[in-house]
Amino acid sequence: MASEEELFASVDALLNEEPRLPPPAERARLREAAGITQARLATALKTTTQSVKNWENGRSEPKSPRLDAYQRLLNGWAAKYPAPGAAPTASVAASAPAASTEPAASGVETADAPQAPAVAAAAPARPAIRPAATSRRPALKKAAQPAADPRFPHGPLAVLDGDGCAYGVDGIVLDCPASTVVELVEWTLRESGLGAPKLNRYGKDSDPLIVLTAAAAVKLGLPERLEGHEQRRSLRLPEDHPVVKQVVKAKWRLTQRGFGPWARIYRKAQGRDRQCVQLAILSWDALDERSWPGVAEMEPADVARVLSVYAQRVITPRGSTAVSGLELMTALRPPTRAVRDEASGNWVPGHNPGSLGTEPMDPAPPEATPEHPVVVESGWTGGFLNEEAYQWVRPVDLLTDEECTLPFAVGLDLNTAFLAAAARLVVGLSAPDHFVSPKFNPKIPGSWLVDLSHVEVDPRLPSPFTPDGTRPTEPAWYQTHTIAYAQELGYNLQPLEAYLRRETGAYLDPWHDRLKAAYVDTLVDLGVTKDLSDAEFLAAMERHKDVDPAMAAVLAAIKATVKGGIGKLRERPQGKKYQEGERWPALQRPTWRPDIRAAVIAKARINMHRKLRNMATMTGLYPLAVLSDCVVYPSPGASPLDFLPYAASGKPQPGGFRLGPTPGLAKLEGVQSMLWAVDLMEQGYNPARHIKGGDAVLDEGE
Repeated sequence: MASEEELFASVDALLNEEPRLPPPAERARLREAAGITQARLATALKTTTQSVKNWENGRSEPKSPRLDAYQRLLNGWAAKYPAPGAAPTASVAASAPAASTEPAASGVETADAPQAPAVAAAAPARPAIRPAATSRRPALKKAAQPAADPRFPHGPLAVLDGDGCAYGVDGIVLDCPASTVVELVEWTLRESGLGAPKLNRYGKDSDPLIVLTAAAAVKLGLPERLEGHEQRRSLRLPEDHPVVKQVVKAKWRLTQRGFGPWARIYRKAQGRDRQCVQLAILSWDALDERSWPGVAEMEPADVARVLSVYAQRVITPRGSTAVSGLELMTALRPPTRAVRDEASGNWVPGHNPGSLGTEPMDPAPPEATPEHPVVVESGWTGGFLNEEAYQWVRPVDLLTDEECTLPFAVGLDLNTAFLAAAARLVVGLSAPDHFVSPKFNPKIPGSWLVDLSHVEVDPRLPSPFTPDGTRPTEPAWYQTHTIAYAQELGYNLQPLEAYLRRETGAYLDPWHDRLKAAYVDTLVDLGVTKDLSDAEFLAAMERHKDVDPAMAAVLAAIKATVKGGIGKLRERPQGKKYQEGERWPALQRPTWRPDIRAAVIAKARINMHRKLRNMATMTGLYPLAVLSDCVVYPSPGASPLDFLPYAASGKPQPGGFRLGPTPGLAKLEGVQSMLWAVDLMEQGYNPARHIKGGDAVLDEGE
């Protein structure tokens, strides 16, 4: 029998054990229920956002004293926000939650997407939500996880089929009785339980998305296909179409984009209530095959799975991936926040520091496009910023005999290179100011007129200063990162002119963090993890699209969101009726910022050149061609393992190209015969264009 001393020692050991935290998923649920972002929690606990992400993903655990503080916080949240189905504690059951005294900041209504006010957080008159158990079909997958926000128990969206079944997140199936578009909108807002909480405390909740199959569209009185000379994604129903008339008669509104593949139906503000539903019609090419490969042909439940994962990791789609990429920037950096008016004491919308504000801002003339009113009205002839991605081929006469005898040309594609360039990127937040003969400062974002024609670079590498890789011949406009790299190469430069911005900030940081996490997490779902060796990584990437086509489609959409979002920062005019000098709709957005786009592309191109230069130093290898974020090297074998630099320990050498799933690291993107590549290069052909996945420009369209 144990002695008293032994028992007390055992009890003391238990008392001295570190507190046990709830499971990682519960930690995330409690934080989201409290409306706290990972970044804000990290600030409170004096740690990094990545550490909080690791705690909520189960990758690591906090240590004392941070562990004790985290446990105390979670216990407090657990008392306030018990899991659905759990018995509330006496203290919570006895008291009602206090109403917030800080109203949400109002948004800005634009021609592209009017921001109708948000639905009240707890509307007492709201009809009961139909549970999934009453659906006419059973759930196809496991039961839905506890909702992070009780206002949206059924997730962000649903895919409606012709038999009235609406497929949602985690296999849930709802019974939708709507037979018209108006009835569908009203059912979505009152009964569906669809929607998503805001991504920033000053933002707005995401409106519910209803995706219509071809059968559902026909049932609601819509044509199965939109036909016309233009692409279906550009077509709209005529104003005299019966469905459009029904919507208007019921006092609902359509945005200026009309009733197209992505139709947005809303009503004006009623106090703080938000009444807005987004529709997407599959048979009208709402999901572009380039961004959502194979999704439009999937079964409704699988379409719901793809879009739900994208919505949970990125944002609820509101249009093309380019539109979603831009909307994500605004959702993470809302233009306004609630501030107290000293005169009246009321809460009013005020500027949110770090955002782009509510008003559009004209660029400096060299940052604009030739058709922009700033250029046309001023008669500007001083040249334009030309910060674009690489399109370069090494001249054949610079190939050595040894290179020509190598049997392979291997393409390396940098994972989301433009996303990696957005990390910790300082951009201008205020209007540009003009300076003459300024001293160059690499910390100030802007556009500089500089002569770089005297800067010497190895002719076997592309020039870091031009997209086509040719050496500059006269003064030209460059973004700050390009000039800073010239200084890094050892050249002192004196700018002739500059357009600089006094207010700066890392505007894209939260956008980068969310998309990077979405990209890496989706790769993990496909079996591509950070702990793989380089050989295992290449093997996993070779088969990742076959592991789970749905998750592969999500991955493609995330990549398209990055490039499309950046490209849309400089959306050009569209439509046959446009005339030079007119303002096109995109110019009314605060996010029409060609200078930010130029900063991202310039940094990505400089990052590429730095790696090319380091590779030449370490291995003596020079590229055959570079197209955007894809570089082609001659190789003795069919794998990048045959030429990438490795230390004696087997670890990759720092500074050059490295394989891995993280944005900015490389993967094998294609292998071609070296003799085939050289033969075509003699004809002026770019071999990088035959590397699958290579693309020369960032999408600026819808």
